[in-house]
Amino acid sequence: MSRYWSDLVSRLTPYVPGEQPARDGLVKLNTNENPYGPSPRVMEAIAAITADSLRLYPDPESVALKKAFADENDLVPEQVFIGNGSDEVLAHAFQGLLKHDKPLLFPDISYSFYPVWCDLYGIDYLQVPVAEDFSIDPDAYSADNGGIIIPNPNAPTGMLLPLSGIRELLESNRESVVVIDEAYIDFGGESATTLIGDHDNLLVVQTLSKSRALAGLRVGVAMGSAVLIEGLQRIKNSFNSYPLDLLAQRAALASLGDENHFRKSCQRVIASRESLCVQLHGLGFDILPSKANFIFASHTTRPAKELFTVLRERGIIVRYFDKPRISDYLRITIGTDAECDALVQALTEILA
Repeated sequence: MSRYWSDLVSRLTPYVPGEQPARDGLVKLNTNENPYGPSPRVMEAIAAITADSLRLYPDPESVALKKAFADENDLVPEQVFIGNGSDEVLAHAFQGLLKHDKPLLFPDISYSFYPVWCDLYGIDYLQVPVAEDFSIDPDAYSADNGGIIIPNPNAPTGMLLPLSGIRELLESNRESVVVIDEAYIDFGGESATTLIGDHDNLLVVQTLSKSRALAGLRVGVAMGSAVLIEGLQRIKNSFNSYPLDLLAQRAALASLGDENHFRKSCQRVIASRESLCVQLHGLGFDILPSKANFIFASHTTRPAKELFTVLRERGIIVRYFDKPRISDYLRITIGTDAECDALVQALTEILA
């Protein structure tokens, strides 16, 4: 422990992101990246940026990008907030909308960054157990609270809470902000943005990292009532008034302008996911119903940690969480068909 650290730093247990190995030739199925790449228009937009434009600060409000998101979701720009990746957007929401005297509620099995932000910002929280089948029950969120946040589809399970369940959460918690973290919504779910007009306590957070394959540029967005967005703006402008650089703004605009590429990419991932599930079922795996670009799988006889280790030795990287309730599961990103085939072949040999 450094003697220069503050007491806060000494107490923190930071979030640990998925491994990014430097070794070549790996089948990398551990960080839920899109295997198909962004729209070609993205690279064209980046290539068109001039050297002279880079000497200037970017638009601090990402006005054009806000309008594009607003148009796509039948909102107005005042209902859109742009940030440097959805993690930054969520961090601002924790500070500006979810820090109250009453505890924040979120599932006990969900995105492991949530308790980290709570510790960083001094937010009291209560983890609500998911059901035995790992589903989220809206009725379980009846405790007095200062806010609710739920990933939908959930991570790492991949399971989807339907809009009816989200509507129930909103209506039974009218005095609290309900944040729906939709990092994976484009792989089989219906966005809660359609509920914003009827619920001023709803904030929907999305990212361009997954379905639009822009993880390397860091673009996140929040959508909700103008009052909630103003709260995020006040935090942003007290922290970093120029969060999104010029390349990211132009690339994101180009991506949003190529709906055909976006839809085709998502459908390819969905088709590969369903095919992989069938093959893994045949090898003795139980798989939770996923609407994300990953699956959560447990073998009926072989421990998940053992399979994780043996796959790694073969150059195939998946994600293993040594945590209560999920230590028998592997989270497997949906890669290309060739990568999925390599995984199935390796597991077939291992399990034989």
